[in-house]
Amino acid sequence: MICETTKKGEDCFFMSKQGCTYKDNTCKPVVEQCEGCEKAKEFTDGKYCTAYPEPALKWKTGKCNFATHIKREAKKEKVINALKASKRKAAGR
Repeated sequence: MICETTKKGEDCFFMSKQGCTYKDNTCKPVVEQCEGCEKAKEFTDGKYCTAYPEPALKWKTGKCNFATHIKREAKKEKVINALKASKRKAAGR
């Protein structure tokens, strides 16, 4: 539903016919780590995240998985040769 409290006009998962169902009936403003993120948007009451209602909780455990301003390193997958692996297993290694 469309938010009618903090992020007016934005589609929000926590909005219902009775109002905002998130803690304290409102979203929390973005934190310092959110600066530069595309999901941090300016509204009349301040700057809020369009993806998550309480950004401080996302940053508490490390990096926010919604952050668009942080580059993530691609994990290199180890290529395993199936023939060599089967020979190693047969040899008991």
